[in-house]
Amino acid sequence: MADLPVERLGGKTLLQYAHKPMMDQLASRGRTGRLVTVPEGFPPGSEVANTAILGYDLNKVYEGRGPLEAASIGYEMRDDDMAIRCNIITLEDGRIVTHNGGNLQTDDARILIDYLNDRLAAPINRKAGYEQVKFITGIQYRHLLVIRGGSKHIVCAPPHDHPGEPWRPLLVKASPSPSKGGDVKSPIATDSSNQTPPPSEGLGEALTPQQTADLLNTLILQSQQLLAEHPYNRAKAAKGQRQANSIWPWSGGYRPSMLTLQQQYPQIKNGSVISAVDLIRGIGHYAGLKIVEVPGATGLADTNYEGKAQAAIDALRGGDDFVFVHVEASDEAGHDGDLELKLRTIEYLDQRIIAPIYNEVSTWQEPVCMAVLPDHLTPVEQRIHVGQPVPFLIWHRNIQPDQVQTYDEVSCVEGSYGLLRLGEFMKALMSE
Repeated sequence: MADLPVERLGGKTLLQYAHKPMMDQLASRGRTGRLVTVPEGFPPGSEVANTAILGYDLNKVYEGRGPLEAASIGYEMRDDDMAIRCNIITLEDGRIVTHNGGNLQTDDARILIDYLNDRLAAPINRKAGYEQVKFITGIQYRHLLVIRGGSKHIVCAPPHDHPGEPWRPLLVKASPSPSKGGDVKSPIATDSSNQTPPPSEGLGEALTPQQTADLLNTLILQSQQLLAEHPYNRAKAAKGQRQANSIWPWSGGYRPSMLTLQQQYPQIKNGSVISAVDLIRGIGHYAGLKIVEVPGATGLADTNYEGKAQAAIDALRGGDDFVFVHVEASDEAGHDGDLELKLRTIEYLDQRIIAPIYNEVSTWQEPVCMAVLPDHLTPVEQRIHVGQPVPFLIWHRNIQPDQVQTYDEVSCVEGSYGLLRLGEFMKALMSE
């Protein structure tokens, strides 16, 4: 939900402009600051930012989105698997129009994924003599592609970072040979593939980076031919609607090795993650958190806000020491460039999730500490992720407030926590 100043709002950010009395109240009664959620050299994606918020050293645990989403979906990765996030997107006139396939819904996506496994993956697997390629259905437009023996040392372009751009120059490329411990910069995009990738040890890479890139590009091109023929897209085309007409793989990696939060913080014995997004559930899985399903949670502005709030309250009542509630709505509105909708999602978060949780836990005898923060900026006028520090607030009934009275990107610069990095946020939260 964090943003940059918007001229249409009189030079204010959306957090400054939105009506969010609960967040402002918590800021005035608590302490605030800013957090660097995207360490230098890493892409400003949700997989990086949310992992960093939870206190992990990205240099040690980062493997991209694919393995995290595999964990959420329930796919148990083999040691020789390379799992990569696979969007179904919309292409028109040689350009990326949307990263979400025209707001593709899960039921329709499942049909398309099954079709791609049958018409695209199966012939490749027969030729290879083993299951080299597998598509796995996720949620809405967010899916998983597993390449057995694939190399993660490739350069991919996150589609949400390239709206309106020609897609052909963004096809997958083999990563330049990295020096150990050094960063590899892509001329097109940054991604898990170019972040200090050491040589794999025992992961069974059967394909070189170039062979992996070639295979992925073949899958992209063939998917476009197949999806254009599918009845779902033919019906969309007949109505003049956006089609879900290409796969787009990005952010691949191997099975990560992460300590759980319980192993790192003695205050946490049990915990839960509440999100509609596979990526966040996957981070929670590796962090040792239970995944809580909330009916009607969509990852969009129409998500079940009240259901998420109640799930958080129930988890705390049920004995959890730590609950991570994630809401994707503002990010999606930012990617769509929809100013009014993004403002509305901020206000929904304030009144339909934060307020009911606060109103409940503030009456409990047992003290509860609450933190509110975005994972990264998704400026509505840029429609992409931006890796600037985000504002945060921490409140509990006995905290000593600082002088900040409102919660936004500007006010929190004056917060008493200052600018935190790496694991400092979680340490601050646990110390409260």
